Parts: sequence; C-alpha cells; structure tokens
Amino acid sequence: MSELRGPVRIVGTGLIGTSIGLALARLGVVVELVDADPDNALMAERIGAGSRLVQIEPQLVVVAVPPDHVGTVIAEQLEQTDAVVTDAASVKSKPLTDARRLSGDVSRYVGGHPMAGSERNGPLAARADLFDGATWAITPHETSDPEAVELVRRLAEAAGARTVELSVEDHDLGVARVSHLPHLMSALAAGTLADAPSSHLQLSGQGVRDVTRIAAGDPKLWTQIVSANSTALTGLLEQIRGELDRLLVALGKEEAADELTSILGQGVSGAVRVPGKHGAPHIDLVTVLVTIPDRPGQLARLFADAAESGANVEDLRIDHSPGRPVGEVELAVKPGSVDQLVDVLTERGWVVHR
Repeated sequence: MSELRGPVRIVGTGLIGTSIGLALARLGVVVELVDADPDNALMAERIGAGSRLVQIEPQLVVVAVPPDHVGTVIAEQLEQTDAVVTDAASVKSKPLTDARRLSGDVSRYVGGHPMAGSERNGPLAARADLFDGATWAITPHETSDPEAVELVRRLAEAAGARTVELSVEDHDLGVARVSHLPHLMSALAAGTLADAPSSHLQLSGQGVRDVTRIAAGDPKLWTQIVSANSTALTGLLEQIRGELDRLLVALGKEEAADELTSILGQGVSGAVRVPGKHGAPHIDLVTVLVTIPDRPGQLARLFADAAESGANVEDLRIDHSPGRPVGEVELAVKPGSVDQLVDVLTERGWVVHR
C-alpha cells in the first residue's frame, strides 16, 4: 500500500494543488483534478497537471483547498473513498479536529504541509519544480495508520521534497515562528507605508522591500491561516509585545545603548540560526556589490563573468532604486572566493565594491 502507484486525486487546483499534479505528472502518475471552480480545474488540466475525467478509485487524495474548508473536505473524502487522505494546509490542528468531528475514524488521514509557495495564486502560477529541495512536513496523529504515513512520505518525495515528521502541535508552533509571525510582522511594517508621504517612499531601498515583500499575500487567505493558528500565534505575539515594550522603554532613555545593543544582538542570534541553502547550516558569506547599467543583457553578462571567475554565487539580490539609471547587485560568496571574483569582474569593466 505504501508504494505510490496512483491514481492521486487532487481536490483544489490552486498554486499548490496544481503544482503537486505537475510534479506527479513528471513521473507518469495518474492524477484526477477536482475543484469547485470548473475553470480552475480546466486550466490545471490544460497545463498538464492531470485530468478531470479519471474514473478509477484513488489510492491517495490530496486536499489543497482554502484553510476554512480543509477539515470538511478531508471528512468528505474519507467517507466517499477508501483512499489515504492528506492535505497541504499550513495549519494542522484545526483540520484534524474538524475531520474527527465530522468523520470519526481518521486513521487514513495524515496531515501534510509542503513548505513552498509564492505570493501568486491560481493554477497558472503552478510549477512542476515548486517542491524540488523544499521541506514537506508530515504530521501523523496518534491513530494514523503507519502505511498511510509512509504513502504520504512517498508523495512528498515524488514531488521532489525532503520530509520532516512532526506532531500536529509542534508543527503549528513551528510554522507560527517561521511563517505566520513573519507575515504578520511584514504586514504591520508595510501598513505604516499606506498613508506615508511620497517623499518618504522615495527614500525606499532594498531593506524595506525585503521586509515588506511577503505582506503582498492575499489578505483573505492569510486571515484564514492566522485565525486557524491563533493559539500558537498568541503566545509568540505576547512574547513580541514584551520585546516591543522593552524596546520602547530603551528608546525613552538617554543612556540606553547597552539595552538596544542587547535587543539588536538577539536578532542577529536568531537570524544566523536560519538554515542556509538546501537546508544546510548557516554559513557566513561575503557580499560583493556590483553596479549594473539598466540595459538589456547586462545581468546575463554579469552572471557569465562571475561564472568565469570560478566563484559559486550562494545568494544574490538586486536593488534598483527609483530614479537611478543603474542598479546594484549583491553577490554573496564564500570568503575564499571573494578575491578571484573581484579580480575577474574588475578586469571585465564592472564597478565592484566589497
């Protein structure tokens, strides 16, 4: 039973559901597409994520509907099929509670949460490689069938993800820390810009773009997500409120350098614990700043020249401030690669700063 043979029924053909379908299609797994919106299902079918007309009993059902409806659909699929049922919701406690209330026997249900996505929504935003190298949380409960757990693991691996197994409660606290709380903080910071004078906004640089990028997510969807995870978020927000009070007190003092340094240093301590590329431990990188003309083909030329240096670019970001005829590209490399990268780029006419 734990071998993923298919068919796999995907209920919900938005970004995540359609991307799962596309990933499975790469392996030749038969995928059935189901959506309350027929246009979404049709579009997902047209881009190759599966078929709306599969008549075979599914081996596995993936529920990828909006958060408020996950538990209901899980219960429906448990009642209508003999399949293992999983989901892709970012909160696990509420779907499990709702499914238990509506269905009773949830032994064939195993929670899942692929940690991948985008600010874009809908089937046209989907990609077959969305989960390649991503983390996929699997959250069995105390009555989950072990073979069902293994089948969900096979699904995640087939989609290209690496799996981590967590309890339902630990998962919800974890995503509150690394996803839901950052989104709320981003939304609060971005909200202060809504009525800011345009002269203030002209001062914008990469920092404010980094902080506010995720605030662009769908407010209705995020309302459902954070409401479903209110218990875990409440505890973290109370902790943040305590730190905000501490910060406000420090800012009101004339001699507060030590306190401010302590608060900021705690932020550095947390930031360096965020895993690096491919989930590897954080490593210290050196940033090389390159000025790049705002003309077609310049970015490709820069990447080609960087490759010629033999340095591996571990990360990058682009800052193109309004009104400037040039942009700045930050190339993050390992310390041992800095000199060779700078030398090659300088020889080829780039304006480089360490």
